Amino acid sequence: MTSIGQLRSQVASKERSAVEVARQYLERAERLDTEVHAFLRLTPERALAAAEAVDAKIARGEDAGLLAGVPIAVKDNLCMVGIPTTCASKILENYRPPYESTATRRLEERGALIIGKTNLDEFAMGSSTENSAFGPTRNPWDLSRVPGGSSGGSAAAVAACEAVASLGSDTGGSIRQPASFCGVVGLKPTYGLVSRYGLVAFASSLDQIGPFTRSVEDAALVLQAIAGHDPLDSTSLAVNVPDYRQALVSDLKGVKVGFIKEFFAEGLDPDVADAVFEAIEVMRDLGAQIQEVSCPRFARGLSTYYIIATSEASANLARYDGVKYGLRDREADALVPMYGRTREAGFGSEVKRRIMLGTYALSAGYYDAYYLKAQKVRTLIKQDYLDAFAKVDVLVGPTAPTTAFAFGDKVSDPLSMYLSDIYTIPLNLAGVAGASIPCGFDARGLPIGFQIMANALEEGKLLRAAYAYEQATEWHKRAPALAAEALTR
Repeated sequence: MTSIGQLRSQVASKERSAVEVARQYLERAERLDTEVHAFLRLTPERALAAAEAVDAKIARGEDAGLLAGVPIAVKDNLCMVGIPTTCASKILENYRPPYESTATRRLEERGALIIGKTNLDEFAMGSSTENSAFGPTRNPWDLSRVPGGSSGGSAAAVAACEAVASLGSDTGGSIRQPASFCGVVGLKPTYGLVSRYGLVAFASSLDQIGPFTRSVEDAALVLQAIAGHDPLDSTSLAVNVPDYRQALVSDLKGVKVGFIKEFFAEGLDPDVADAVFEAIEVMRDLGAQIQEVSCPRFARGLSTYYIIATSEASANLARYDGVKYGLRDREADALVPMYGRTREAGFGSEVKRRIMLGTYALSAGYYDAYYLKAQKVRTLIKQDYLDAFAKVDVLVGPTAPTTAFAFGDKVSDPLSMYLSDIYTIPLNLAGVAGASIPCGFDARGLPIGFQIMANALEEGKLLRAAYAYEQATEWHKRAPALAAEALTR
């Protein structure tokens, strides 16, 4: 399993050409994806063109970039000029954006090779990637189980070594939860640190783009490449981006770590609890000062999120009306029936459910009772984080209450599905930073994720804690048999 640093070094020294690397990963992705279905489409022409540009720069003696020659996959809700961007929805099945997302543009400016667009729950609404209009993605550790969601395709692509890294989006846990299920590193940055320009909106005050990688160092490098102010995004933070690699040290001397006691309650799988407590003890051995922290209002996070997120989704998805772009019903004989028939045919059941929930919460007579109250609770949850970070440098806990569940286990029970994100949602409501890193396996051999959280714009603290733990353990070095077998070919 080649790291970003190793791959950059090989390409820069001409040990391997970027074109050779691109072809290798495109071939591997094409071969493995018949089983995993991490990708909705590969982009060989674009990847090979980028690779040729990297090789040409190196031949001229120029710096080819931080991610020179690194194959990266991108969630299919990030716009790329001329490349279909479907959000895994029939309503956008043939949509080709006329503009480029800032995140993908920055990747290619730094030498990355974007090899394809990955599968997701439709419009990023889901926790299992079962809601895709184009079929589910399978977990590389056990093909009978889900990879998590909504960024399941991006997580599975990295776990299966079909890509060295990938980008996902996280609205309520959609990077961290699939990272946990697939045994990889998944990082959700501070809201506003990475531009959302070109990210198809689900819930605009919650969405954030971040990386999946096989190591914390690789996550730091990808974050370095995509972070920074963007005038095209009004919510982008005008801050200097530090060199995150400087935070990667192997001890935690003097670091204050708080474990959130409310996360260790009913509903947490015993194998997950044991693995997380063992991870906390590793941190103690590395010099961290461990203490229990209470965040009592986190329990309100789930209900608060599903009012705010669905309300914003209702507003954002109103644009898919069959008029401007995307699917259009051609048989309706008037405008209003065309709206209804287009949206009925184009949206899946989970998207319709969330649009209806959000529309109801925003309707006359209910706005104050639901949406306004949810925003007030959101403020209280953010205050819980501020109070906690006044005492500790980072917070820790499980990423998800269970390991990956089987296909179909939760599809007919939306509340059970929503509970998969119970530990990740509060962080999005507060807009602070969080990551999931591998910390063990359950009795069935499925990965367990350890969630580390830091205050806004303190990704350096988060990365230090994650890196020190990772270097003291071996969990991140394991790969599913499917990937290990492919790497030997």
